[in-house]
This record gives sequence, structure tokens and C-alpha cells, in this order.
Amino acid sequence: MTTYPHSTTEADPHLIGPVRTSYAPDCDGAPDPGEIVWTWVPFEENDGRGKDRPVLVVAREESGTLLAVQLSSKRHDHDREWVAIGTGSWDSERRESWVDLDRVLRVSESGMRREACALDRPRFDRVVGRLVERYGWS
Repeated sequence: MTTYPHSTTEADPHLIGPVRTSYAPDCDGAPDPGEIVWTWVPFEENDGRGKDRPVLVVAREESGTLLAVQLSSKRHDHDREWVAIGTGSWDSERRESWVDLDRVLRVSESGMRREACALDRPRFDRVVGRLVERYGWS
């Protein structure tokens, strides 16, 4: 499988090192922590296939890449690895969405397809709180 410099890739949250999350949305066309953006995300099988999907940016690394967690409209009501974030303009059908805490993605700014919207601070803090609890991030 070929990985391109601007590809979204899976990151092992235990090997990333210290992560400092932040809430800094700025609707300037560039992805920022606190924003939901669309990018190509590889399937978990890591076989070169994937799909365009929304992700919540939670941190910016010193290298300039972003750390994000993927969203899904598939129901995960009783799944501890997922956080419900409700509905928003990132989904044109306004379906309920969940964030996958178990899968952290590294997104290059140039690999982002489009900026969707900023997630409000309380929902962002709920997701980040669970990431901090799970991975020891700050």
C-alpha cells in the first residue's frame, strides 16, 4: 500500500507522545482544533481503500499535522468507545452522529477536502474529556 505525504493515516494514540488539545476554530478554510472537516479516511483494514468522511480535529501537532477522530451516523448508543455529539451542519441530512474514540487519525492540512463547521465548545469538551481519560492527553 502506498501512503502519500498528504494522506490521512491512522495514528497509535499510545505512541504519539504528549498531546495538548485545544479549542481554536477559525472559519478560514483551514482545519483547526474544534472544527469538523471532511477528508479521505482509510478503512480499518488498511488495504488502500477508504472513503470521504467527517472528522473532528482535536489537536495540532508541532509538525503541523492535525489529530482527529472520525464521525459516524451509525448508532453507537451503548458503545463505550463512542461519544454521541448529536446533529450538526456537517451532515446534510442532520442525522445523529457519534465520535470514535478508539481510532485517532493524523490529518495533513492539505489532505482536507473541505471545512464543514465548528463544533460548539461543550460537545468538543465532552469528546476531549473522554480522550484525556482514555489516553492521558491534556
